[in-house]
Amino acid sequence: MIGKLKGLIDSYGEDYVILDVQGVGYQVHCASRTLQALPSPGEAAVLSIETYVREDQIKLFGFRSDVEREWFRLLQTVQGVGAKVALAVLSTLSPSDLYATRRRWRVRPASAQKSPSASSPN
Repeated sequence: MIGKLKGLIDSYGEDYVILDVQGVGYQVHCASRTLQALPSPGEAAVLSIETYVREDQIKLFGFRSDVEREWFRLLQTVQGVGAKVALAVLSTLSPSDLYATRRRWRVRPASAQKSPSASSPN
């Protein structure tokens, strides 16, 4: 699996960047926040990579940091959230925004809530 790429920015697409690593151009899909933070074509860049291998394709997703990549993974554990939606969320919210939101809305599990039991001994 590819975990990190370091190379020169070759070009940009709507939702991806072509990163030239020693003459090989990798198409890396990124959140718009990530694309906006990358340098101009011809300049060096480093991206943390999440590699998806499917029967008919290999797709690379790029992130400015390992923390951003971890949020991408975590978001996809939510039912109905795939790579496309996770990138859309990361296009809108930074990892620190996501962390603050998660803390604000965190609900205690039912098992952690104490309630008197009808069968408790006297």
